Amino acid sequence: MSGWKSRLNALRVGVLGGVMAVVALRALSGGAAAADARPGAGRSAGEWDGASVAVQDTSVLRYVVAPEGNEARYRVREQLARLSFPNDAVGVTSGIEGEIRVRADGTIVQEASRFTVDLASLKSDSDRRDNYVRRRTLETEAHPSAVFVPRAFQGLTFPLPAAGDVSFRLVGDLTIRGVTRPVTWEVTAKVDGGVVSGQATTRFTFDDFELTKPRVASVLSVEDDIRLEYDFRLVPAAGAADE
Repeated sequence: MSGWKSRLNALRVGVLGGVMAVVALRALSGGAAAADARPGAGRSAGEWDGASVAVQDTSVLRYVVAPEGNEARYRVREQLARLSFPNDAVGVTSGIEGEIRVRADGTIVQEASRFTVDLASLKSDSDRRDNYVRRRTLETEAHPSAVFVPRAFQGLTFPLPAAGDVSFRLVGDLTIRGVTRPVTWEVTAKVDGGVVSGQATTRFTFDDFELTKPRVASVLSVEDDIRLEYDFRLVPAAGAADE
């Protein structure tokens, strides 16, 4: 009798143990399914941490010099021997390349922004002046280009309007004949469908960039100030750029 009771108790324990095992397996399988449903399930700890970090958008606005509509000029007041009144010497070139990249908050990506002007192609109304400027003042054989690297906008808010006129200052570093100086451009521009066009002007002296004033027999005097003008047309590059 006691042996029969012992076997019955053992059977009950076995059945109870089996039920508990089934419940445990179901619970475990449900937890695994829930875990698999989570984003990043099955990845290592390092991969999961990386997936859970929000990725910052690094796209920037990129404006490039358009194939047409860009011209750079210098203006210097001079007194010619054959005239009784001062005259502006004006040299012009359309040899301009470059781009500017701007973040959404209006800061400039300095390392990826620059404008280059071909000084050797400057042309005025006097071949004698042009030859002197190329050989003596700018030394274009050794320094064929002027480079401007923009650093910051002043008085310009972002985002830019879809259309309309804006005025602001553009601060940056200008390099001429191997000498780099900070300059500030006064800019008036028009925004139209993503295209930005207008004029930028700045001025400095010959001494600021260690330049030699032109001295030829037909020129009695040359003023110290040099005025630079840039008529620009910038167009958005295809697609967004990354920093």
